Amino acid sequence: MNVPFSILDLAQIVEGGTAADSFAGSVGLAQKAEALGFNRVWYAEHHNIPGVASSATSVLIAHVAAQTKTIRLGSGGVMLPNHAPLLIAEQFGTLATLHPGRIDLGLGRAPGGDMGVIRALRKDYEQAANSFPNDVQELIHYLSKPEDTTASGVRAIPGEGTGVPVWILGSSLFGAQLAAQLGLPYAFASHFAPSHLLQAAEIYRRDFKPSRHLDAPYFMMACNVFAADTDAEAHFHFSTLVQAFVGIMTNQRGLARRPVENYEVPAHLAAQIQSMLQVSAVGTVETVAERLSVFNDLVKPDEIIIAKNFHDQSARLRSLELTMDIKDKLTRLTKAA
Repeated sequence: MNVPFSILDLAQIVEGGTAADSFAGSVGLAQKAEALGFNRVWYAEHHNIPGVASSATSVLIAHVAAQTKTIRLGSGGVMLPNHAPLLIAEQFGTLATLHPGRIDLGLGRAPGGDMGVIRALRKDYEQAANSFPNDVQELIHYLSKPEDTTASGVRAIPGEGTGVPVWILGSSLFGAQLAAQLGLPYAFASHFAPSHLLQAAEIYRRDFKPSRHLDAPYFMMACNVFAADTDAEAHFHFSTLVQAFVGIMTNQRGLARRPVENYEVPAHLAAQIQSMLQVSAVGTVETVAERLSVFNDLVKPDEIIIAKNFHDQSARLRSLELTMDIKDKLTRLTKAA
C-alpha cells in the first residue's frame, strides 16, 4: 500500500483551550507530519463554528508555512462561492511565491457555514454556487503563465505563472464530474459524507479528460484515523469526534469536547452517525492497518488524507506517529506480496 498519506487539520478549538492554542497545535502537527514524511497538510474554510479556527485559510497556511520547510500546505478547501477568483489567485499566488513548490489550492462549492453566514458574507449563494465551474476556470486562468493571462486585461500579481495546483473538493457527484471534465485532481470528503464515495470515484475515473494539469485521474479520499497503543484508548479519543457529530445533528455545535470513557450515542442518532463516520479507522496499529487495507482495496485511492480531530494534542501527535508506522508496515507487506 504505497499510497501517500496526508493530513486534514481543522485547527480545532478545544474545551479548555483558545484559538491561539489551536494555531500552536496546527504548527506542531505540521512540523511532526513533515518530520514523519506525510505528503501535505490541508486546512478547511469554515465560518461561525465555535470549535473551528481555520476560517481565514490562506492566513493560517502562511503562518504554518513560515514554520515548516518542505511539507506541502494548502486549502481543503477554500469555498470559492464566498470569494472573487482574482482575490484567491492573489492570495495563493503570494503563498506560492513565498513558499515555491509547497502550496495547493483545493476548492469547494459549499458556503462553509449556515444561512446567517451567507447573509454576513453579502453573497447571493445560489448564484455564486451556479457559477462555480466558470469561477474555477477563471481562477486557473489567473494562475497561468503571463502570456495566457492577458486576454481579459486583468492579471493576478502575484499569482500569474505560479501554476498553483488546483483541486476540486466535494462530497457529491457534482465535484467528481467537474474535476473529470477539467482534468483536475479530485478529493472526496468521505470522512463525514461517505455515501457517494465509490460512485464518485468511478465517475471521476471513467469521465476524466487529460489536461495540461494531469495526464491521468488522481483521486484522494478522506478518512478519520484514531490510532493509539490500545483499542480502548483509541475509542476514548474517537469519542471527541463522535460527540461533535452528535452536536451537529442536534444543532448544539461547540468547542471540541473532551473525550469520554465508553461514550454512547443517543439511540435515535446512532444509525445516522454510524453511517456518516463509516470511513474511520480506530484502534491499535493492527486494527487501523486492517481497516485502511479494506479502504485501499475497495477504493484504490491515489492518496489518503487523514482527519485527526483529537481533543488532546499529545494523543494526536502519537496517533500521527502510529499512522506512519502503519503506512510503512502496509507498504512492506504489499512489496513482499
